[in-house]
Amino acid sequence: MTSAANHPEENRAEEEIRSEYHEVRDEGAERLHRSWRALVATGLLGGIEIGLGVLAYIATLDATDSHLLAGLAFSIGLVAILLAHSELFTEGFLYPVTGVLAGEGSVGQLLRLWGITLVANLVGGWLVMWLVVLGFPDLHDTLVESARHFVEVPLSGKGAALALLGGLVITLMTRMHAGSESDFGKIAASVACGFLLAGLSLFHSVLDSIIIFGAQHTGAEGVGWGAWWNWFWWTTLLNVVGGVVGVTAPRAARASEVHTDPAED
Repeated sequence: MTSAANHPEENRAEEEIRSEYHEVRDEGAERLHRSWRALVATGLLGGIEIGLGVLAYIATLDATDSHLLAGLAFSIGLVAILLAHSELFTEGFLYPVTGVLAGEGSVGQLLRLWGITLVANLVGGWLVMWLVVLGFPDLHDTLVESARHFVEVPLSGKGAALALLGGLVITLMTRMHAGSESDFGKIAASVACGFLLAGLSLFHSVLDSIIIFGAQHTGAEGVGWGAWWNWFWWTTLLNVVGGVVGVTAPRAARASEVHTDPAED
């Protein structure tokens, strides 16, 4: 029988997975136990930074009529969140869930984190878009057209697929951040996932809500609170499913497979 010692590459890979698991678990525990003031502050900043990414997206789309280039421009918002250590609701699908699964927090704390962060993200984004609409009247038409892309898609096979992919992509970004030791690698992950998320117009509960809020500020019809809510509730739920089931659960299962020595914790 071949011993594990004869497979150094496999052992090294498992050690990296184990080390990464510990890092993700500990980071998740820290987020779960943050005070409500810290959650509000990081959530507001996250919404503001995504709002600035939306400004870059709309401005680029208006100038080039290219969603792909606009997606690259939007990644400014994700890079800002990374470097400023702010909090985005959908980033809570990997770290905190792993913390709960590891017994470092409760489901109640997870729901508290999600709820406060989501509301704070939306408030921060709403405020930024109010300023954007006041400052850039030439972008109104592009903003309204972009918003209608979301609110006019019902809960359907297409809509569900776009929301599931949105949750999967943004959680994959968090997973890539956890797996990279360099700032350059983390920034590259943010740019790549921003390109996929915004460039392909996937459904993201915070990003796209902020676009819709901007359209509301212009006074456009068909993008009011009712239209937003009819789109928002199922997009949010499917983002959670896409992120937790598509990325977090498989990674947790793999980590538990190699995490054979609980005494190390």
